[in-house]
Amino acid sequence: MQFSDLIPHLSWQDVLGWFAYNPNEPLLFNSGRFLKLFVVFYAIYILLRKTFHLRIFYVICFSLYFYQQSSGMYFLLLLFTSVLDYTLSYFLYRETNVLKRKLYVWFSVVVNLTFLGYFKYTNFLIGNYNDLFGGTFSFHDIILPVGISFYTFQSISYTIEIYRKEITPAKSFPDYLFFVSFFPQLVAGPIVRAKDFIPKIYEKLNVTKEEVNYGLFLIIGGLIKKTVISDYISINFVDRVFDSPNSYTAFENLMASYGYTIQIYCDFSGYSDMAIGIALLLGFELPPNFRTPYKSGSITEFWRRWHISLSTWLKDFLYISVGGNRYGSIAGFLFPSLFFFGLIIWGVTYGPTSYIPFIIGLGSTLLFILTFALSKNKEKTMYTNANLMTTMLLGGLWHGASLRFIIWGALHGMGLAIHKLFQEFFPDKKNVKLNFGSALWKIFSVVLTFHFVAFCWIFFRAKDFNTALDVIKNIGDVTFNPEQWYTIILGYKNVFALMLVGYVWHFLPEKFTEFMKQAFYKTPLILKGILLGLVYWLVYAAASAGPQPFIYFQF
Repeated sequence: MQFSDLIPHLSWQDVLGWFAYNPNEPLLFNSGRFLKLFVVFYAIYILLRKTFHLRIFYVICFSLYFYQQSSGMYFLLLLFTSVLDYTLSYFLYRETNVLKRKLYVWFSVVVNLTFLGYFKYTNFLIGNYNDLFGGTFSFHDIILPVGISFYTFQSISYTIEIYRKEITPAKSFPDYLFFVSFFPQLVAGPIVRAKDFIPKIYEKLNVTKEEVNYGLFLIIGGLIKKTVISDYISINFVDRVFDSPNSYTAFENLMASYGYTIQIYCDFSGYSDMAIGIALLLGFELPPNFRTPYKSGSITEFWRRWHISLSTWLKDFLYISVGGNRYGSIAGFLFPSLFFFGLIIWGVTYGPTSYIPFIIGLGSTLLFILTFALSKNKEKTMYTNANLMTTMLLGGLWHGASLRFIIWGALHGMGLAIHKLFQEFFPDKKNVKLNFGSALWKIFSVVLTFHFVAFCWIFFRAKDFNTALDVIKNIGDVTFNPEQWYTIILGYKNVFALMLVGYVWHFLPEKFTEFMKQAFYKTPLILKGILLGLVYWLVYAAASAGPQPFIYFQF
C-alpha cells in the first residue's frame, strides 16, 4: 500500500465544488456542514494561536469563505466597502481641515447607505411610486446580500468614531478587514463597535478554560433554541397561520401570535448565543445582545434588553445625531411629520368605506401630540419624542422596506413616548422594599409590556399590512370555548409543548441559569463534546425541512 492510497483522490472539479455557492443551502451555524468545517478550522486556529499575522490572515480567509457560502459573490461587495472605508478613514484621521473631515465622513456614510438603499429599498420605492403616481416602472430582480445591514452599520460606526476622535484607526488593512468580516457575527450581529473590538486584535491571544466552557454552553443552548424550538414552532404552526390567517380559528391566530413572539426570540437570541460562543472559542468577547427581554416591565426596559447592539447603535449614531433630548432638528421632525401626515391621508382615503382608518390616523396623531403637550417641560419633551419617533421609524425601515415594518417602528416609538410621559408623573421609586402591592404592579407591568410587544410582532411577521390586520381582527373574535381550545391544543401538542419550554426557559430565574452554567463547567471535557454531538444529532433529527435560515438573515 502506498501513501497516496490513504489520501482521497481529488480532482479540480472537487476543489471548485468547495467554493460553489448554492443559494438553497447557505452555510449556517445550525448545519452539520458548518460543524465539520469549524472543527477543522479550529484545530488549525489553535496551532496558529502564537502567531499574529498568519492567524489574522487565516481567519479573514475563513470569514470570506463563510460569507461567500452564505451570500455568493456579494463577498466582493464586502471587500469593496472595506477598502473604501479603510482608505477614507486613513485620510480622515490625518486630516485637520474641518470641512475636509466632514466630506470624508459624509462620503463614507453616503456610499454605504447607497449600497444598502439599492439592495433593500429599490423595489419598495418603485412600488410606492407606481401606486401613488400611476407609474409603470418594472421591479428589479435584486437579491439582498445576507447581513448587509449589519456590516454596513459596523463599517459606518468605525468611520464616525474616527471622525469623533474616539478611536485610532486599525494599524493595517488586514486588521480592519478582520474586524469587519469576523465570521461569528458577520451576517446577523451582534453589531460590534470598533472601539470595543479592534484593541482586542492586538492583545495576546489567550483562550481560557472558562471561555471555552462558556462558549460551548452558549453554542449548545443557541442550537437548541434555534433548531429545536424556533424552527419546529415556525414550520409546523406559525408559518401556516400567518400565511393564511382566515383559514384558521381565532384561537389559532392568537396562539400563532404567542408562538411567533417566542419563535423570534429563540431564533435571534439563539444565533447571538452561537455567535458569542464561537467568538469566545477564538478568544474574542462579543457584547451580549439579549437579556431576557420579555421580563421587561416597560417598553423602555425592553429596548435595553432586546437586540442591545442595534438599540445602542441607533441611540449613539442616530438618536443623538438628530438631537437626542437636547434639541430639535429638521431630520428629527421630518420623519414623524411624514408618517402622521401619511396616516391621516390613509384614513381619508378609506373614508367612503369606513371611518375607522381616519379615527386611527387622527387619534394616533393627537395621542403623540399629547405625549409632549401634557409634559411639564413641553419643548424639551417635544424634541425628545420627535427624535425618538424618528429613530424608531428608521429602525423599523432598517428591518425591511415595507409599510408593516414602519408601523412596527412607529408603535414602539409611540410606546416609548407614552412611557416617558408616564414616568414623568409616576417616576420609579428606588430602593423600595418588595411587598405585595409592588410585586403585583411588577407582574402587571411585565404582562402589559409583553402583550404590547407581542401585538407589534404581528406587523413584523405578517407578509403584508392587510394580513396583519386579518390576524388582529381574528384575535379580536376570540371567545371562551374550552372544548375547541382543548381540541386545538391536542392537535398541536408538540408545538404548544415547545412553546411552553421556550417561555419557561426564558422566564427561568437567573440563579437557576447560573446553576446550569456551573454544572456544565464541572462536566468533563469529553462529556461536553459528546453532549455537543448529541445536540447536533437532535438538531438533525428535529429538522423536518433541513436547516432553516435565521430570521434576521433577511435584514
